[in-house]
Amino acid sequence: MIMHRMTASMTVAAMTVVLCTAPAVAQAVDTSAAAPYGPPIEDQAVYSHVILNQLEGRFGVAGNSFRWSGEAWTGTDMNRLWLKSEGEITRDRLEDGQQELFYDRPVSTYFDLQAGVRSDIDAAPGRNWAAFGIQGLMPYFFEVSATAYASSSGHYAAKLEGSYDLLITQRLILQPQAELNFYSKADPGRAIGSGLSDIDAGLRLRYEFSRQFAPYIGITYAGRFGGTANFARAPGERTDDVRFTVGVRTWF
Repeated sequence: MIMHRMTASMTVAAMTVVLCTAPAVAQAVDTSAAAPYGPPIEDQAVYSHVILNQLEGRFGVAGNSFRWSGEAWTGTDMNRLWLKSEGEITRDRLEDGQQELFYDRPVSTYFDLQAGVRSDIDAAPGRNWAAFGIQGLMPYFFEVSATAYASSSGHYAAKLEGSYDLLITQRLILQPQAELNFYSKADPGRAIGSGLSDIDAGLRLRYEFSRQFAPYIGITYAGRFGGTANFARAPGERTDDVRFTVGVRTWF
């Protein structure tokens, strides 16, 4: 009987201690850590990224040139500003200079919508466009983008781009790439015809010494078609050109 009473007394005392200390323990625990999947994820942090996909010299019978193509973005996971730039310098003349500024927002796991402006800034008369497009990853990780453009003068244009990284090893990568440009009307000032205007394509083999530094060699093709080809023939220029290419791909 005495043992039974002592056990009961100890049980009551233990329950009293637990009830008295529970509030203090609850206050000491971080409530965010008690969520089913841990603390909330910080998705409003601002990140930035710059990549030069093409920084290359092109060498062929029609002459040599230097070309660049790159992009940079800054923002959060949901809202970003994108800057895209490309151009080519041939015989000390800047050609195909396109600078684009976009607001970017994801619409699915693999695709983003982009809206903004494009300015053609090079040796030819400049043009400004409103721009709207989509870019992302297709199945099997094909990188694609499609952008439509409209100018205040009633001209419309479109650009399609695609590339794919074929891993030969973890560091040696073969990349086919292509860019196609279309225009609704001829623009003699910029020597552009209507319809399919030009194609710029390449096959590049790069070696990634690191993810940030990857020199490459390759073969590139530049072709002009329709009215754009006619504008090129007038001064005796070639309408298509295959060149050996050496360059570097870098990002930070």
